[in-house]
Amino acid sequence: MTAGGAPKRTRRTQADRRALTRNALLEAAARGLSTYGYANLALERVAREAGYTRGALYHQFTDKEDLALAVVRWVEETWQAEVGRPAAAEAEPVEALLAIARGHAVYCRRDIAQVLMTLRVEFAGQDHPVGRAITEIVDRLTADCAALIAAARASGAIPPGPPPPTTAAVFLGVVEAVGIELAGQAPYDIQLTERAVRGVLGLPPAAPLPARSDEETHA
Repeated sequence: MTAGGAPKRTRRTQADRRALTRNALLEAAARGLSTYGYANLALERVAREAGYTRGALYHQFTDKEDLALAVVRWVEETWQAEVGRPAAAEAEPVEALLAIARGHAVYCRRDIAQVLMTLRVEFAGQDHPVGRAITEIVDRLTADCAALIAAARASGAIPPGPPPPTTAAVFLGVVEAVGIELAGQAPYDIQLTERAVRGVLGLPPAAPLPARSDEETHA
């Protein structure tokens, strides 16, 4: 407290200010990549939308490729923090898979959620560092989901089916597609994503969706 009784304001360190600048630029770049793709991303627009100068952007990132790679890593980190690690804490493989589906639906309510899909489509068939980084992320996640599917089958929690890697790829494709299609349409984004992946996994259907009133239907 100061002598007058007001709380003393803590001054941000240079490291704090640098982290705030970096995060703002990453988020603005993620939105830009989701909307315009890599080829059409303008660094000046990214800096302006983040509230900084182009010089501030180049102080943090070497060039557009460096920025895009940083965005890919940042999106993976935020996804793991909000979806991956909470799902991994589930004791049963089936519950972990359903937690991934539900958690990703919630994650897709953010305006940065489409960035990896946008870049994956743009760099399909190309040997580019950004495309390779995304492929590595998808491969790791597919392997993790395949291991959960194999464990769930071994315990009898889900029935036999196509090879776990194949089922995992379809599972993730459904999770991604439904999450983006219904982005922000709570609670149906979660409910329909779970309903779709239950079908892929061979699980019994989830509880039916609540009926909508005439007012909701015509809104």
